[in-house]
Amino acid sequence: MRLTVVGAGYVGLTTAVCFAHLGNEVMVVEKLPEKVQTLKEGKVPFYEPGLEEMLKENLSLGRLFFTTDLKEGLDFSDVIFICVGTPQRPDGSADLSQVEEVARETAKLMESYKLLVEKSTVPVNTHKLIKRTVERYLKRRGKILEFDVVSNPEFLREGSAVRDFLEPDRIVIGVESERARRIMEELYKDFKCPIIFTDPATSELIKHASNSFLAMKISYINMVADLCEKVGADVRLVAEGMGYDKRIGREFLRAGIGWGGSCFPKDIKAFIKMAKDHGVDFSLLEEVDKINQRRAVQFVEKVKSVLWSLKDKTLAVWGLSFKPNTDDIREAPSLRLVPMLLKEGARLKLYDPKAMENFKKLYPPGKDLDYAPDMYSAVEGASALLIFTEWEEFQRADLSRVKELMELPIIIDGRNIYEPKVVRGLGFEYYGVGVP
Repeated sequence: MRLTVVGAGYVGLTTAVCFAHLGNEVMVVEKLPEKVQTLKEGKVPFYEPGLEEMLKENLSLGRLFFTTDLKEGLDFSDVIFICVGTPQRPDGSADLSQVEEVARETAKLMESYKLLVEKSTVPVNTHKLIKRTVERYLKRRGKILEFDVVSNPEFLREGSAVRDFLEPDRIVIGVESERARRIMEELYKDFKCPIIFTDPATSELIKHASNSFLAMKISYINMVADLCEKVGADVRLVAEGMGYDKRIGREFLRAGIGWGGSCFPKDIKAFIKMAKDHGVDFSLLEEVDKINQRRAVQFVEKVKSVLWSLKDKTLAVWGLSFKPNTDDIREAPSLRLVPMLLKEGARLKLYDPKAMENFKKLYPPGKDLDYAPDMYSAVEGASALLIFTEWEEFQRADLSRVKELMELPIIIDGRNIYEPKVVRGLGFEYYGVGVP
C-alpha cells in the first residue's frame, strides 16, 4: 500500500520506517527542512536500536520518501497517519493544536477520499474534533468529499520500538465505517497478533488506560519496596511471588527510583484531567503520580543516610536516560535527582552511554558537575556510585576494577541491577531499593 505519515518524531518515524520495511511505500511529511534533510541522508535524530539501519535500507530500496509539503503527502496516498506531538499543558491536558492543524490543512488541500488515522496519543473523542474540523473546512471550500477518521494508538516502548511495531501484543483500531475497516484490515493483514476493532472513543481510551495501569504497577511495587526496607523483606522476591499469579503478571513489577519518559508522566496526567472534565474521580491515579514524584526525594535521603554529609563528596552517577537503550531524558528521574544532589553540596561525575549530550543541554559541565568519557572514569575517586538507569553495560561492569578506582567502595543502586550478596562479597557496601 501507499501511506503518508505526518510528523517525523519518535512515533511517526518508527511507524513510517517499519511500514516501509513491510513492503509499503511511505511518504513522511515533516515541517522542519533541516530534519527532512537529515532523514534523507539516512540519519535518525534520536537513538533507537535498529531504526537507523532500517531507515537506510528502505531509502535505498526506494520505499521511503520525505517532504515538507503536506499537499505532496496528500497526493501520494489516501491513508494519512497523524503522528504529530501532543505535548502536555500546565493543567495536565494535551495540547492538540498540531493535530487540529493537520485536520484543517488536510481539509483545505484534499481533492479525494482520505482516511485520517490518529496515531498520536490523544484524549477520548478527539476523533470527533478532527471530523468536525475537516467537515467545516470542506464546507467552506464548497466541497463534498468523503473521508473517515480512525483511531489506531501506538504501543511502542522506547528502546524496543522496532520490535514492538513488527511484533505487537495487539493492534487496536477504532472505526466508524466499513470502508475504513476494510482499508485497515488490508494494511495489517500480515500481522500475527490479535486485531481488536472498536469504536474510535474506545480505541482512544485503551491507550491511556493501558499506560496508566502500567504506571500504577510500578508505583505499587515501589510503595511495597518502602515497606520491605522497613521490615527487612526483599521486594524482588515479593515481586517474583506476585508475578507467578497469571492475574497479575511479572512485567512492570521492578522496584526502583520511579518511571519517566515521554509517555507515562504525560498520559497519566492527561487521563486524570479527562476524568475530572467528565466528573469522574481518578484520585487513585493522582496517588500513583505522587508516589512516583516521591521516589527522588527518598533516594536522596537514602544517599544522605549512607554518606552522612554530601558536601564536597564526589559521587559517580551511572545512567541519565529514563530507561536503557534510549537517549531520551524527558521526565527522567535523573532530572530530579541531579539538582537535589548538587543542592546538598555534592560533586557529580556523570556517565550515560547515549544520553549525555541531551543532559548537557540542561546541565552544562561546571565546578561541581562533570561528564565522564566512560563508566570507569566516572567512579575514579568517588565516595559512592549511584545507579539511575539499568543499562546492560553497567550490569556487566568489572566491579573489582570499580572498587579499586573508588575512594570508598559504596554502591547505592536505584535499579537493583546487582545481586546484593555477590556485590557485598566483593567488599562493597551495597544498598538497593526494597532490599535488606
